[in-house]
Amino acid sequence: MKLLFVSNLFPDTAEPYRGLDNACLLHSLSRDCEIRVIATRPGLPFKKDSPKACREIDRKFQPQYLKTLYVPKVGSRFNHHLFARAIREPLLSLKKDFEYDIILCAWLFPDATAVALLQTELKVPFVAIAQGSDAHAYLRMPARRRIIVDAMNRSSGVITRSAKLTQLLEEAGVEQGKAQPVYNGVDLELFCPGDKQAEKKALGLPNTPLILFIGNFVPVKNPLLLIQAHAQLCEQVPSTLVMIGGGPMEGEAREFANKAGFGNDVILAGRKSSAEIARYMRAADVLCLSSENEGVPNVILEAFASGVPVVSTNVGGIAEVVNSEFLGTLVERGNAKELSSALAKTLLAKPAVEKIRAHGLTFSWERSARQYLEILRNAVRK
Repeated sequence: MKLLFVSNLFPDTAEPYRGLDNACLLHSLSRDCEIRVIATRPGLPFKKDSPKACREIDRKFQPQYLKTLYVPKVGSRFNHHLFARAIREPLLSLKKDFEYDIILCAWLFPDATAVALLQTELKVPFVAIAQGSDAHAYLRMPARRRIIVDAMNRSSGVITRSAKLTQLLEEAGVEQGKAQPVYNGVDLELFCPGDKQAEKKALGLPNTPLILFIGNFVPVKNPLLLIQAHAQLCEQVPSTLVMIGGGPMEGEAREFANKAGFGNDVILAGRKSSAEIARYMRAADVLCLSSENEGVPNVILEAFASGVPVVSTNVGGIAEVVNSEFLGTLVERGNAKELSSALAKTLLAKPAVEKIRAHGLTFSWERSARQYLEILRNAVRK
């Protein structure tokens, strides 16, 4: 099968973590498919963007990086048309040399909705991937919801990252049975249990219970709630909070931790590679997420593979995988007291490392790729 992947969520050398889960998926699919990539980079027309280069590992996909025009806020009714105009000629040109059988497109708007506009001309089926925020946030916007639902009903299938996302799409008007969940995978060799004390020492971390946060510093991740919960926790259980990631709220998070009087116990470690994150996972006593909304975050699956329990707000599809007491605890969103209590309970209990790891082993990229392949092959046969 010849597969074309189209999305703004695909890494380059300047942004190696952008859409990294999609790149991992494609590498697993490449055992059974010949793959090419068109990676879009949305931006304003007057903004000059630097050229993009692919990571060496992704070179076999021959990715083309294309700038597409995107108008924030007021562009809900026409951004997919701008996107379609930008990718039309590259898609038609590529088809002459690489006669792809199907298009896999991640991110519902404007990416997948633009491909839907071109479907008749391209004469190939397409399958969309709902990542998370593109469903949670955009389906609340009437203009985008109508465009998304219409495009998804013209697709050959929608793959969601959680059953909750499937439910949201169906409630919005996507045909029953059109969307189905497939969880992401994990590099099970990279993410594995280790010697916590040795890793803490090697990473220069205090020999105290370690709470790990991994995510963007943006409002939907609510990092300030976790800092507040950690401040309450430290009154009972002295511990260290390591926050990996970056974003517009990073400075605010640092200031908030200092004001709470626990700045020295909160380490903002910045963005890290997958290999570095795996080391922090091996050092961690618990992974904690304080999000307002989620799909099924990869970091939770990576924690399971590392034998680490999870404390999280009960949002999105998280309850689908944190579904046994030994795996962790879910609390009401926005409640720092409940989050703090759950962290204390988890840190004071003996973790079931082997059972958690066994659960994590069920989330492999090979399993995920098999499920994708079945959906893609069925779409091509129709």
